[in-house]
Amino acid sequence: MSWLHRIERWLEPFAIRNITIYIVAGQLLALGAAMLRLIDPFLLQLYPALVLEGQWWRLVTFVFLPPIPVSTFGVIGAAFALYLLYLYGTALEHHWSTVRYNLFLFIGYALTVGLSFITPGYPASNTFIAGSLFLAFAFLFPDFTLHLFFILPVRIKWIALFTWILYGYSFITGGLATRLTIIAAVGNFLLFFARAIWQNARHGRRRMAGQARRIATANEPRHRCHVCGKTDRTHPQEDFRYCSKCAGDYCYCSEHIRNHEHIVAEPPAKS
Repeated sequence: MSWLHRIERWLEPFAIRNITIYIVAGQLLALGAAMLRLIDPFLLQLYPALVLEGQWWRLVTFVFLPPIPVSTFGVIGAAFALYLLYLYGTALEHHWSTVRYNLFLFIGYALTVGLSFITPGYPASNTFIAGSLFLAFAFLFPDFTLHLFFILPVRIKWIALFTWILYGYSFITGGLATRLTIIAAVGNFLLFFARAIWQNARHGRRRMAGQARRIATANEPRHRCHVCGKTDRTHPQEDFRYCSKCAGDYCYCSEHIRNHEHIVAEPPAKS
């Protein structure tokens, strides 16, 4: 039994069904409260230094921060981000199970909280929710067509490729806090899919090798003159024939079919 299955058995009594709906609802409420200026989003952020001072609620409330600030892309952008979060989360829960999906989220949460205390003066992001859910969904359903902002159709695998490139660039050029955020966002994805990625890579190499062999076999000539080396590939108009007087299947072009030294079978060696 793998470590995932062991943890799933322990987590099963505590798993929350349709947890994505609760997360989306919480983010929607936080978004509305922030727009109406009923709450300062700063109070919801995970600042490890402030948690150490007793503001423990930040360990929970940062999960419900809106996915993107309304001032960045407007209400439509925020609504689209929440729709994607609901889409990815519910699809993964149905594909896996409630327990495994809860475990996936919990590992991302634990990585985010744990790594945030390495840089306690910087706020931790809840990127692990949207980021890791998106990568997992794209890996399982690469040909799913996503309509960006409900208009532009794009295969989700290409968006995932761009996301990986962006993560890689940010990891190389960003500071420690940025790198830790990226690790938290992709850590649970790698824990769940590293084995599948490795197996796909191995199968991909085998498929490429098989295709190369098939292409090489398809390009091999069917007929080759035993004397001059002409083939039906290099001389497609040539008439190739096999000599009935030679011992074995020896092919000759029209020039050498009657002008060659016959090959005879060697006599058996005397004992």
